[in-house]
Amino acid sequence: MNAGPVRNEPRARFGDLLAAEWHKLWTLRSTAWAIIGGAVLIPLMSVLAAVTDYVNFPEYPDGIKENFFPSWSSNDAFSDGSAWVMLLLLGSIGAVIVAGEYSSGMIRANYAAVPRRRQLMAAKLTVVTALFTVWGAVVAVVAFFSSQAILDGRGVGIDIDYPGALRLVLGSAMLAPVSVIAGMAIAAILRGLAASIVTTIGVTLLAPVLMNSQRDWVIRVQNLFPISAWRRLSNIDPDGSSWFRPAELTVGGAWMVYAVWVVAAIVVGVLVVRRDP
Repeated sequence: MNAGPVRNEPRARFGDLLAAEWHKLWTLRSTAWAIIGGAVLIPLMSVLAAVTDYVNFPEYPDGIKENFFPSWSSNDAFSDGSAWVMLLLLGSIGAVIVAGEYSSGMIRANYAAVPRRRQLMAAKLTVVTALFTVWGAVVAVVAFFSSQAILDGRGVGIDIDYPGALRLVLGSAMLAPVSVIAGMAIAAILRGLAASIVTTIGVTLLAPVLMNSQRDWVIRVQNLFPISAWRRLSNIDPDGSSWFRPAELTVGGAWMVYAVWVVAAIVVGVLVVRRDP
């Protein structure tokens, strides 16, 4: 008995998947508010640090005044605290983007609508990478120029053409996509929301801090983490180069750490989608 011709379901175009992932990203209010809130908070931290130094500068000892530029100035532009907030916030957002779909069961509907799982994950990674690259650039640029404009009032602001200043801004900006993609990769493996967030924080933030040793092999392991790469890229003090021992990162090595984390996370994210949800 002839059942008639079988009609093939139209495949979703990649552009449609990008639009769908963009819509899903902003549909979850908590994620949307976290993205917006982070874009305000991190530059605000730089502004408040610069205002504090501007107000207190006349009272600083002569030694601090003489050495304020460029090390203290660059710290106001983007501090360790700013980098920690970015890693914590965006790593958690990345975990929520992926693990949230597993926790809610939405992932089954997604795979039913788009059986080509790798294409779906590629669309998600494309949207997230593009968004947070722009997000990181805006945050880093605003933090740098606003803080240095304030410090210019004391004659200690850094110009963008100062050696290493552009690298500081770029390194801080690119920490954003690295952070969120790392969180996505960890969530793709663990799939549980709470476990993914805690593990992301532990891997990207706590692990390098707990490795408190001056042994060369420990320093080399610390160099594998994004926070260590960011610290090397953000160091623009010529006299501060002596802080980096031979076992520590070069500028080129720091960029390589960023690249390895991104590539490894993308590979993991694409490979693990073959598993059953």
